[in-house]
Amino acid sequence: MKSYITKICVLFGLLQFSTMMIAQTPCTGNMAGGFPCEGYDLQDRLTTAEMDSSFANDSWGWTDPEDGTEYALIGLTNGTAFVDISDPTNVIYLGKLPTHTGNSTWRDIKVYQNHAFVVSEASGHGMQVFDLTQLRDVTNPPVTFSETAHYDGFGNAHNIVINVDSGYAYGVGTQTFSGGPHFINIQDPTNPIGEGGYAANSYSHDAQVVTYNGPDADYTGREILIGSNENEIAIVDITDKNNPVEISTSSYPNIGYTHQGWFTEDQRYFLLGDEIDEINVGFNTRTIVFDLEDLDNPQLHLEYEGTNSSTDHNGYVVGNLYYLASYRAGMRVIDISDIANQNMTEIGYFDTVPSSDNVGTTGLWNVYPFFESGNIVLSGNNGFTLVKQNEALSVTSFEVSNETSMFPNPSSGIIDINASASIGAVTIYNTMGQVVHKTGSNTNHIQVDLTHLQTGLYFVKTNNSTQKLLLK
Repeated sequence: MKSYITKICVLFGLLQFSTMMIAQTPCTGNMAGGFPCEGYDLQDRLTTAEMDSSFANDSWGWTDPEDGTEYALIGLTNGTAFVDISDPTNVIYLGKLPTHTGNSTWRDIKVYQNHAFVVSEASGHGMQVFDLTQLRDVTNPPVTFSETAHYDGFGNAHNIVINVDSGYAYGVGTQTFSGGPHFINIQDPTNPIGEGGYAANSYSHDAQVVTYNGPDADYTGREILIGSNENEIAIVDITDKNNPVEISTSSYPNIGYTHQGWFTEDQRYFLLGDEIDEINVGFNTRTIVFDLEDLDNPQLHLEYEGTNSSTDHNGYVVGNLYYLASYRAGMRVIDISDIANQNMTEIGYFDTVPSSDNVGTTGLWNVYPFFESGNIVLSGNNGFTLVKQNEALSVTSFEVSNETSMFPNPSSGIIDINASASIGAVTIYNTMGQVVHKTGSNTNHIQVDLTHLQTGLYFVKTNNSTQKLLLK
């Protein structure tokens, strides 16, 4: 028994050391490369100068469906930068799609069907469409790209929203429809078609649009927009583009500027950021949570105050985590697993503006946390930063999930995966977030040969689980 425990302890120590050595700049003593942090390692960075610009703003991401390569899409004053992050500790700036007209502090990007859709507040900019599959063929970066198509149904826009389920894009903050959502059919991405808009709730600064599958059965399957409209949220049924219908509006105390929000994955709660309230009132970073069990009757559920006084910008939900870009406090990661009981807890951060956590509207603009690899894109004034949650191996890492089992673990290279349902895609990542092997099965059992991989720690992702695997 003593020998077994000794082996486990040695194995644990070696794997921790190996993981630390692979990460470019681990978060140690709450610092990584000069940036305050907790739980998140620094992968790599690009300054605005390295992307031939003076300012960075918003961001999004694209994963190539052919080979799993991940790309960061970074908004700049003078265009949109494309960054290959397949080697996350040695990212490659592939080039830029120049702005359609003039430069602007504001640029926004979303992705649908392997195309990027880009808007800006630059006068006459419209919506650029860019075929992202061109990024596969870049051999001598950086490249100056050309737009694939263009939509001129509006000029300037503050933001672009896409519902990938319906194939519609929504320009918000344009000079059309009183600044409300401008409907664009992008089901044929290079042939965008305007289909009207919605003006009844005036200007939308940002919005989220979903094909609704939440707790209010009255709206199941409907296309629902939640607009962050400066002084309120507006919930609108936009299923019929010729006849959008307001469902409800809602407000909250101490309004500064109703800026941006995101649904929890069960579509029960909506987490809203107000961009100016910390400046006007003086409390710590505030997230307003609405209970939308009944879309016709939103209820203010919770006002969460963060750990510092920084002004918040954009926030997104993945599973039970809320990733918030807070201008001068960087990315804050908040556990919302107990949100029903009005509990939210910050569990990690990566501060891209070390000098101050005070209020103000310069610093980190956006966080993109949706890559399967776990790499997280941060963008803002000083450029692009790539981070990832650090992974410390523990004995519980070898526990098998109820839905999916994997054995043997540790393994010499051949593993068997069994699941209660079809396994689907199986993706193997190394500790840097790189995809090193992909396969799949339409059955509930698959044997995977990984003998071509080096010994070390890996992560095995299936449709039902992500588990750590040790190759010895």
